[in-house]
Amino acid sequence: MAKSPEMEHPVKAFGWAARDTTGILSPFKFSRRATGEYDVQLKVLYCGICHSDLHNAKNDWGLTPYPVVPGHEISGVVTEVGNKVKKFKVGDKVGVGCVVESCRQCDQCNKDLENYCSKLVLTYAATYTDGTPTYGGYSDIMVVNEHFVLHWPENLPLGAGAPLLCAGITTYSPLRHYGLDKPGLHIGIVGLGGLGHVGVKFAKAFGSKVTVISTSINKKKEAIEKLGADAFLISRDEEEMRGAVGTFDGIIDTVSAVHSLSPLLSLLKPDGKLIVVGAPEKPLEVPIFPELITGRKMVAGSMIGGWKETQEMLDFAAKHNILPDVEIVSMDYVNTAMERLVKSDVKYRFVIDVGKTLKPQ
Repeated sequence: MAKSPEMEHPVKAFGWAARDTTGILSPFKFSRRATGEYDVQLKVLYCGICHSDLHNAKNDWGLTPYPVVPGHEISGVVTEVGNKVKKFKVGDKVGVGCVVESCRQCDQCNKDLENYCSKLVLTYAATYTDGTPTYGGYSDIMVVNEHFVLHWPENLPLGAGAPLLCAGITTYSPLRHYGLDKPGLHIGIVGLGGLGHVGVKFAKAFGSKVTVISTSINKKKEAIEKLGADAFLISRDEEEMRGAVGTFDGIIDTVSAVHSLSPLLSLLKPDGKLIVVGAPEKPLEVPIFPELITGRKMVAGSMIGGWKETQEMLDFAAKHNILPDVEIVSMDYVNTAMERLVKSDVKYRFVIDVGKTLKPQ
C-alpha cells in the first residue's frame, strides 16, 4: 500500500498544493527526505511564480501528478548539510532552480548540461530517484543534493532575484549559447512578460541594440523608458514590420501563445537566429520556404541551463545589477496571483514571501 505524502519521508514539511485540474492551491502537509551525506537542507524564504506553475497546476500539458506543490524559482538559507557536503555550510544563502537531479554520467551531464539529461528530475511534478514525488518551493523546506544548489551572490536580493532561476537562465542561456551576447548585435525580444523583460536586461548588459517586439503599443513606454530597450516594434503593424525586415541578428521568442513564426523570420538578416523559449500548448508551424532556406536562417530552442551556467548567470546578474521586476505576495494570495497571471496582470513576476507568510495549519 502506498504511503501518504506525510509518511513517505521522516522530515515533516508543509506547503500549498493543487489537487485537481481546477489548479486551486490549498494548504498541504507532506514530508521531505532526511538530509543525506551529500544533501543540503534549506529553509525556503522566497519562491517565484512561473507561468509553468500555472500550466502544471491545471494539468494543461497532461503530465501533472496530483497533488502537486509547484515552484522552481527558490531562494533561501541553508539549515543543515550532510557530512560529505563541501560547497555549503549552515547559514549560506542559496538558490534552487528547475532541476534537482540528473544521471551525472551521460554526455550532457559531463558537459555541464544537466538540463538536457534524459534522466533529469524536475524540482516538482516528477519522480525522484527513490521513487517518491518531487515537491517544489511553495513550501517551508527543501532537501536537495549539493550539486543542484546554487551559491547566492551577496549583493543580490533573495526576493527580487528568485525569478532569475527560471526566467533569468531561460533568456541568458540562449543569448550565450547562440553567440547573441556580442556587443553591437541587434537583438529582438518577442513578448514583454516574465521572460521577456529579463531578456531585455541581459541583452542590454551584453552591449546589444535591443528591440522589443510586441502586439501591444501599450508596452512601448515601459519597454524603452523603464527597461532600457532601444526600440519597439508592433508586430501587428505591417508597415512597421516591413521597415524592419532583414535588420536583426537574433531574436529571442518568449511568447507562450500560439503565433506565427513567419513574420519573425522575415526580420532576421541572413544567418540570423530565431530562438524559441516560450512553450505554446500547440505546435507552431515553421515556414521552410522562403523565409528559412533563402536566408540560411535558424529556428532553434532552448530550455533553462546547466548548473555551471546558471551560477554564471546569477553572478553576472549580481555584477550588472540585473533584477526581475517583481510583486511580492503572501502565500495565501497565490490563487489570486494565478488568476492575475492568466490575464498578464503583473509587472512582471510574482514572488511569494514564503518565509514570512507560509503558516502551517
